[in-house]
Amino acid sequence: MSKNRILMVLTSHDELGSTGDKTGFWLEEFASPYYAFKDAGAEVTLASPRGGQPPVDPKSSAPEWQTEATRRFENDAEAKAALAQTKPLSELDAGDFDAIFFPGGHGPMWDYPGNETVAHLIEAFDEEGKPIGAVCHGPAALVSPKRSNGEPLVKGRKVTGFTNGEEAAVALTEVVPFLLEDKLKELGGDYVKAADFEPFVIADGHIITGQNPASSTPAAEKMLEVLSARGLKAAE
Repeated sequence: MSKNRILMVLTSHDELGSTGDKTGFWLEEFASPYYAFKDAGAEVTLASPRGGQPPVDPKSSAPEWQTEATRRFENDAEAKAALAQTKPLSELDAGDFDAIFFPGGHGPMWDYPGNETVAHLIEAFDEEGKPIGAVCHGPAALVSPKRSNGEPLVKGRKVTGFTNGEEAAVALTEVVPFLLEDKLKELGGDYVKAADFEPFVIADGHIITGQNPASSTPAAEKMLEVLSARGLKAAE
């Protein structure tokens, strides 16, 4: 049986609005899914809009946010080398992968919406019914893609992502370009959520979204389940 080929996409954006602070991807939201995929035998390709080393949100490297997965990453020279050399999204073809996954961090709020390369890639996965996963602010990647009928990709689909309450709790409501919860609802998404900062994942067919950092591993595991089921159906 061939390995599942999973494309993980990380933000290239490192400026937290006009605050002068840095942002990027949230380390744990990358590390936990990365190892969930690798340990399941998947072939993982790392990419970003610009390619090269994506920015890590400096706050996510603080001691209080470290987990078994982030500590494993810190001692994984091969993973670090792969992260330092992410492939530019413009050079990739959806046909070469079985699934796509977007970790969060605040960076995605700036460089995913309005990005035609991101949108077209997701649209290609959607048209083929291939799993599309995103966690926390990663669902910002779902804002611009459309279906073949021109409607928003998320319209009528159950989705989640970082809540308005969670954004307020980290004091960034006035910093982010939009509130993800509001935007997903505005686009017609059937937005669902759990209590703030509690793990929560929702799958609507091949679209899998996680609410917050605590949802990163469950989101990855759910995507592997969807991939497995898809593979079984293909083999029938």
